[in-house]
Amino acid sequence: MGEERMLKWFAYSHLPAHLQEVSKPFGELAALLAESIEPGPERTVAFRKLLEAKDAAVRAKLTPGG
Repeated sequence: MGEERMLKWFAYSHLPAHLQEVSKPFGELAALLAESIEPGPERTVAFRKLLEAKDAAVRAKLTPGG
């Protein structure tokens, strides 16, 4: 299906272990989306919302309750 440019934002190997455990499932789901859904506007929206959720989860891990 071609290279998905947004996948770079779901990389997690550079993160410390405690953040990798939060980020990894989002990266895996992003890869699945890239493999299984044809490119188009709704797929782009799915990537953006998944990225937003991943970023929020990592922030929540960094600052519990905050």
